[in-house]
Amino acid sequence: MKAIAYTRHGLPIGDPESLVDIDLPMPLPGPRDLLVQVRAVSVNPVDTKVRANAPVTAPRVLGWDAAGTVHAVGSEVTLFKPGDEVFYAGAIDRPGTDSEYHLVDERIAGHRPKTLDAAQAAALPLTSITAWELLFDRLGVPEGSGEGQCLLVVGAAGGVGSMLTQLARQLTKLTVIGTASRPETADWVRSLGAHHVIDHGRPLGGGLEAIGRPQVDLVASLTHTDSHFAQIVGALRPQGRLALIDDPAALDARALKSKSLSLHWESMFTRPVFKTPDMVRQHELLERVAALVDAGTLRTTANEHFGTINAANLRRAHALVESHRSRGKAVLAGF
Repeated sequence: MKAIAYTRHGLPIGDPESLVDIDLPMPLPGPRDLLVQVRAVSVNPVDTKVRANAPVTAPRVLGWDAAGTVHAVGSEVTLFKPGDEVFYAGAIDRPGTDSEYHLVDERIAGHRPKTLDAAQAAALPLTSITAWELLFDRLGVPEGSGEGQCLLVVGAAGGVGSMLTQLARQLTKLTVIGTASRPETADWVRSLGAHHVIDHGRPLGGGLEAIGRPQVDLVASLTHTDSHFAQIVGALRPQGRLALIDDPAALDARALKSKSLSLHWESMFTRPVFKTPDMVRQHELLERVAALVDAGTLRTTANEHFGTINAANLRRAHALVESHRSRGKAVLAGF
């Protein structure tokens, strides 16, 4: 089967050897696995970070988002059958989705939204799971609650921010404040439902003052947390909550003490990697996301289509993600 991999880490994405086309044998499903014929994929920052930083001794296939058709199922599968259309993000400790066929545990896959094509659906899984877990599990916001409280989303135009903004606006009563640094990204964040947009290229405190919200109750910091950390602490109300998904080089949590602020880290790979007892929650929340999309409550965040799934097109998509200038998600479809 066709696949795209990297064989040496750390190569700049402009190097033709940074991602290469390869052939691999067809994988065989384990007891709880789906063997999926991949129709479309999307690119996330984790793809670029692994390619840059994780050494390999054999070709490694990247990709943690896919939409496709179930080709075969393992002996213990109960949630799906061959022919089902699915979408999912996979697990970071297994081969990635940039291949014609791919194995995924049924407990972290969902039925694809009926109103989306494969590319539109492939944009959603990783960011939907991350945003959902961050908002409802890490920050502990119950659905339908949050009236009178403010959520600040730092980096709201990216993939996770685009989903988090929608979830917070549609499923809670929080006032949602997104950050974006360019007119086109600010317009994108407003279109997703943010009540206010401020520029994270300027001091956050000044932006919050300008919209009459000098302090916030919750912060989701999705990018460049180390650059914004002091400003975030200053903007949070006493006993507020901060959740992040990125990997700051250093973070002095002592700054949180005087306000009794709580710190929460979100990684959507935790459940599949550690096979937690509640691993099936990711299946359940993807089913919920699909229903919300089909009801018109949520929309796809697919924004740029890079063509068929091959090394050259994936290199272009990786370059966009690395530029930190993308809106929503970059997708590819077909082999």
